[in-house]
Amino acid sequence: MHFYTSINNNYLAKARVLAKSVKQYCKDAKFSLVLSDRVLEDIDWSKEPFDEIITVDQLGIPVKHLSQWIYIHTVVELCTAVKGQALVNFLEKGSDKVVYLDPDIAVFDDLHEMEQLLDQYDVLLTPHQTIPESTERDIINNEICSLKHGIYNFGFYAVRNSPNGLKFARWWRDRLVKFCYDDIPNGLFTDQRWGDLAPAMFEGIHILRDPGYNVSTWNITTRTVTKEKDGRYFVNGMPLKFYHFSGFDSGNQEIMLNLQGKGNPNLYELREWYIKRQDEEGQQTYYTIPSIYNFYDNGEKIAKEERLLMRKRQDLMDYFENTDPAVVEQERSYYKWYRHEMAEEIVARNEYEKKIQDLQNELSAIYRSRSWKVALKLQRIAAKLRGEK
Repeated sequence: MHFYTSINNNYLAKARVLAKSVKQYCKDAKFSLVLSDRVLEDIDWSKEPFDEIITVDQLGIPVKHLSQWIYIHTVVELCTAVKGQALVNFLEKGSDKVVYLDPDIAVFDDLHEMEQLLDQYDVLLTPHQTIPESTERDIINNEICSLKHGIYNFGFYAVRNSPNGLKFARWWRDRLVKFCYDDIPNGLFTDQRWGDLAPAMFEGIHILRDPGYNVSTWNITTRTVTKEKDGRYFVNGMPLKFYHFSGFDSGNQEIMLNLQGKGNPNLYELREWYIKRQDEEGQQTYYTIPSIYNFYDNGEKIAKEERLLMRKRQDLMDYFENTDPAVVEQERSYYKWYRHEMAEEIVARNEYEKKIQDLQNELSAIYRSRSWKVALKLQRIAAKLRGEK
């Protein structure tokens, strides 16, 4: 099988953990790294667990102006938007079975059952939840959350190289090229809400409900993780295939683990294992590296509002179409135009961001004191404020 993941450089340690775990349990696997960032020059890439590295400019994204397309996406949106084109490329170049895994996943067992399912089905998807929640709190935290973000977790999918599989891949690629945005009020959450439509539009899609796949904090309320004497983990009696450590760097993973993990020591053991493995792969070195696509060429950070304005206004995209919006000194400079035309908005934005930063600092202080319930409430307040902005 052909595996791949999509990152910028601050996820490199996680991608190493993932790739090594894939190759430990899937001996004949090929692993591709899709990189929406610069290629770090101080790394001997021949010694990395990746069989190839593909940068965003090598993918052949079907857009007229790649630099503009990159600019109107946040870094998270960008790393997601390229996934569809990479999938199409792998299938068109002859890969028989292609599997995507988010970089914050680790594999814990062989995946031969999944490989066998791809002999029968064209696409495999995993829902966030497969068992109904039993408490109002868990319904709100998990089921309603899935209604907002997507029924299926697209941190994983697998596609067979068949006419129907390629048809799905091209449809999904086209949607991500045009509409891969974090815009929940308008029905979008990067790639995942598009996935909600897939079972209605395509035959040959199998919903993988095995509890050992894509285990994460959003389903541990209904999945009991146990550990055998031989060190293997099981989930509701089935082998743990892969665990999704989503939200690790933000602190969400630990907050939700404390809230929903029911004190299960095996879940905390898995967390500690992942912390150790990340550190062994250079987490402390790489996680602070900012993406090149976060900045103008003068070093100033690109604000999300600057991306959104260009994204929403076709007249601006047309006027600046032959320019790179991230380049400051040019005849038609979006950077200079924005600062001239939007001066009042910039001042208001800076004041707003300071308030948000103060709230985040308060959250961090409470989180460090281990008052995770209060931290969770504050985090939701911060998220609400961002949504209203």
